[in-house]
Parts: sequence; structure tokens; C-alpha cells
Amino acid sequence: MEKIKGYFATFTIAMGLACIIVGMYFFRKENGRKIRRFCGLFFPANSLKMEKIGEYDIEANLIVVNHQSASDIICLEGDHPLNICWVAKKQLGDIPFYGYALKLPEMILIDRDDKKGIIQLLKEAKEKLQQKRPIVIFPEGTRGPGKREFLPFKPGAKILAEKLKLKIQPIVFVNTRKVYDSNPIRVRTNTARLVCMPSFTPDISTNWYEKLRDDMFEVYCKHYDEMNPDECNQGVDGMKS
Repeated sequence: MEKIKGYFATFTIAMGLACIIVGMYFFRKENGRKIRRFCGLFFPANSLKMEKIGEYDIEANLIVVNHQSASDIICLEGDHPLNICWVAKKQLGDIPFYGYALKLPEMILIDRDDKKGIIQLLKEAKEKLQQKRPIVIFPEGTRGPGKREFLPFKPGAKILAEKLKLKIQPIVFVNTRKVYDSNPIRVRTNTARLVCMPSFTPDISTNWYEKLRDDMFEVYCKHYDEMNPDECNQGVDGMKS
């Protein structure tokens, strides 16, 4: 049953994204933001639920999010009130047809193998911020393993925040890998959770980035244990270093 639900969810993502891409091509106002909001239909279409705790801070211009699943992106695209701009790998934009999901709304695509990548990131982020588009970044750089674990935070978010003096809102996703996993394809639960943490402007004289990681992981573990009580007594993984 997990696999059947997983394949159906994959089908709805593929077809839904195709429709959104076509819609963005014809309706490009605000980077197709109104069309992109249809991402939110993914959850009711698959009988899934995304619980939300806390509120988005519309004054925050850097959103730092842990990453486990495509459902993280789908949720924020469908639910966030502003015209958010994602930081993503350049290779994703090169995928035939589906790469337009990043190119048409003018997301920031970075070549991690290019030593000038961070310069490009700062330049493009500054342009998007001038357009009143908050930047969304996954500090782990890729999908984490789920369970009770975070990957190490890469320096991109720290550099962005400090160089451009940004206000940060951390957002924690819980159980999204169980709601939809693409490797292997399956749906193991019908409920995930989004937790909006308080925003802050970092004090660059402190180890604020390490504290951010610790605080996000603490919040993540609290909600993960609450949503997965059967796993609480099976040991703790923790943050990889």
C-alpha cells in the first residue's frame, strides 16, 4: 500500500508540475506566483495533511528550512503568502521540461562546482530582494535522511545573512519524508508538520549559525518525537558533523 500511494503521489507531482509550468508560461505576472500556489493541491489530492504551527513572518527576507522531501517545496510554494525565491542546484534547472519550474519563476540556480558560485549567489539574491522576494535556502544543501537527524549546515545561508544583513525565519519540516519519499518511492504516513520559528537578525560577533542549527534541531526533535512516539525508545541518531 505504501508503494501504491507513493506512485500515485509521484504521478500527481509530475502531472501537476507540468500543468503549473504551462500556466507560468502564459501567466508570468509576479513570476507566475498565483499559478505556483496550486502546488498546495498536492496534499488534499493524496489525502495528506500538513499541520502548521506558528506564522510566517512577512518581514523576514531569508527563510532557512531543513529538507527531507519534495513535499517541503510543494508546501511552501502552495502556502507561503509571498513570492518566495528558492536557491537550487543549477543541474535541476537543466532537467528537460521540468527545469522550467525553476527557470520560468527566475529562481536562483547555483553551480556548486564553480568557485565563483558564492559571488553569483550574493549578486542574484540582492536582485531578488530588491524585487521584494524572500530567499529560501536549504542549509543542509540536499535532502536529509529524515528520522531523528540533520545533515551539517553548509555556509551559504550564513554568508547570505551576514553579507546582506538579512532577517531570518527558520522553518522546520517534520515527517515530510514519511509523507512522500522518492527513494524508494512510498508514502508511509498521511500527516507532516511545518513549524514556523521566531525570526531574528543575527549578531555576527557570535556563533549564531551554530546556535541556529542547534535550535532548529531541538525543535525538530520535539515535534518528531511527538509525531512518532513508537520510535522514541529505539535510540537517537542526532546531527551529523
